[in-house]
Amino acid sequence: MNEKIDSIKESIKSDLDKAYNLQDIVDIKARYVGKQGLITEMTKNMKDYSIEERKEIGKVTNELKNLANDMISSKENSIKEALLNEKLNKESVDISLPATSIPMGAPNILESVIEEFEEVFMSMGYDVVDGPEIEEDKYNFELLNLPKGHPARDAQDTFYLRGDEILLRSQTSPVQARVMLSKGGKEPVRIICPGKTYRRDNDDATHSHQFMQIEGLLVDHDISLTDLKGTFDVIAKKLFGENTQTRFRPSYYPFTEPSVEMDISCFNCKGSGCPICKNTGWITISGAGMVHPNVLRNCGYDSSVWNGFAFGFGAERCAMLKYGINDLRVIYNTDLRETKVFDRKDVD
Repeated sequence: MNEKIDSIKESIKSDLDKAYNLQDIVDIKARYVGKQGLITEMTKNMKDYSIEERKEIGKVTNELKNLANDMISSKENSIKEALLNEKLNKESVDISLPATSIPMGAPNILESVIEEFEEVFMSMGYDVVDGPEIEEDKYNFELLNLPKGHPARDAQDTFYLRGDEILLRSQTSPVQARVMLSKGGKEPVRIICPGKTYRRDNDDATHSHQFMQIEGLLVDHDISLTDLKGTFDVIAKKLFGENTQTRFRPSYYPFTEPSVEMDISCFNCKGSGCPICKNTGWITISGAGMVHPNVLRNCGYDSSVWNGFAFGFGAERCAMLKYGINDLRVIYNTDLRETKVFDRKDVD
C-alpha cells in the first residue's frame, strides 16, 4: 500500500510539472481524484478487508486525496496567475484618449420648481403632505364650502369616475381637509401639499387636463392677511429674485374669505411693461385668502378660536415664468433637444 501511495505521489508531481494550461489541470483532476481516478479506485474493494484494514486504508486514502487536491490547486493558481500576467502585459490602456461622453440625467424642471417650494416652506416649519388622487366628493368639494349645486363646481370641470361621488381631484385642497380632520380641531396646522390635479380642459400652450398644484394651509390663533403677505414675500423673493415686489388684489374663492390674488412685479421689464406682464408691470402667480369659517367648522375647528390662511400656486405657471417657457407642453416633452436646457436648477 505504501509503495502504491508513493508511486501515485510521484506520478501526480510529474504530471503537474508538465501541466502548462488549465485543460491539463482538468485532466489531472479527473485522472487522480475524479470518480474513476487512481486514488478513488484504492477504496474500490474495501468490502474485502477487515474493519481494522478498512480504517487504515480510509485514513491513508483521505490523506493522499487531500494532498493531491492541494498540489493540484497550487498548480492551478500558478497557471491562472501566469495567464493573467501575460494578458496584462499584452493589453494596454491609453489614458490620454478622450472618455466616452455619457448624457447625465437631471430632475425635470417641474420637479425642480416643486423642490424649491418645499425647501422654502420646510425652512419655515411647514410639513409636506400628500393625499389620494382619486378622491371623494365630500373632501374635494363639500367640506371646502362647495356643497352640491354650488355654481363654482361647474367652473372646475371635474372628471367623475363613479356617479357624482368618486372623482379625480380637481385641486389638492382635499389634502388640507383630511389633515384638519385628522387633528380633531385641537392642533395647529402648517402644511403644503404639492401634487397632480385633473380638470376637463383642452391641452394647448397654456392649459392641460393634468397639472401640478402647490397648495398650502396654516391654521392657528390670531392669524391675519399680514402673515400671508409675509409668507408670500419670502416665496416670491426666493423664486424670482430678492428685488421682487409683491401685492394683493381682492378676489373671490368659495373656500377663503376675504380672498386675494397675489401678484409679483414683472421680473422681465422690472415693472415698466412688456408682453409677459401684458404691459401692467405685474404678474399674477397665486390665489389665496383667509380660510373661510365654514371650512374650519366643516373640518372640526371652532372658527371663533381658530383661523388661518390658504394659498395655491400652479407649478407649471411658476416654471414657465421663471424659465421663460412659452409652451406648457415643453415641460412634459420627452425630446431632449427641447428639455435639456431646463434640466438644471441654476438656469436663469
